[in-house]
Amino acid sequence: MNEFINMFSGSDPENISTSVQLLLLLTVLSLAPSILILMTSFTRIVIVLSFVRTSLATQQMPPNQVLIGLALFLTFFIMAPTFQEVNDEALQPLFEEEITLDEAYTKASEPIKDFMARHTRQQDLQLFMDYSEMEQPEAVQDIPLTTLVPAFAISELKTAFQMGFMIFVPFLIIDMAVASVLMSMGMMMLPPVMISLPFKILLFVLVDGWYLITQSLLQGF
Repeated sequence: MNEFINMFSGSDPENISTSVQLLLLLTVLSLAPSILILMTSFTRIVIVLSFVRTSLATQQMPPNQVLIGLALFLTFFIMAPTFQEVNDEALQPLFEEEITLDEAYTKASEPIKDFMARHTRQQDLQLFMDYSEMEQPEAVQDIPLTTLVPAFAISELKTAFQMGFMIFVPFLIIDMAVASVLMSMGMMMLPPVMISLPFKILLFVLVDGWYLITQSLLQGF
């Protein structure tokens, strides 16, 4: 413990540099959840899965833990090639002391930028570039993360909401049909949701809904 404190209190330039790098590393680790959410496919997946549950009107079924767990594993599956490239190009050379920490950061950001750029709309990216008054980059790697990450995030939100709308439509038709039947039978006090819920679950099971949703998410990336 004393050595750790002395690392920060010493006047040796080498110790100060190491201390700053350690603080930066701790900062990155503390921001890891935000990085996972905003720089990977997690945002789109978890929103689409939430739309599925909402459209089914099954309240807390599946539970939040199941949806988030499924979203995380799908994210790791989709991002596996990108993570592998980061490991091969940045982490392993850094651990073997072949490159510096700054070089590792640059090499690690390249595959992440490539992934985000492929799924970022030009209009969204141009919005943040115009606001920051930056020149048109010659390559994806010239775009700073402070510009690319928010553009990627709002692009993912738009895509997720578009998929959510398509998910809602068939279940909305079932709700309208059940409500019309109940109205024609004079059963206005009976909540249509209670009657339509079994039909929506039956439809979702018959069309193998979880397979279709997962297939759409995987093909989207």
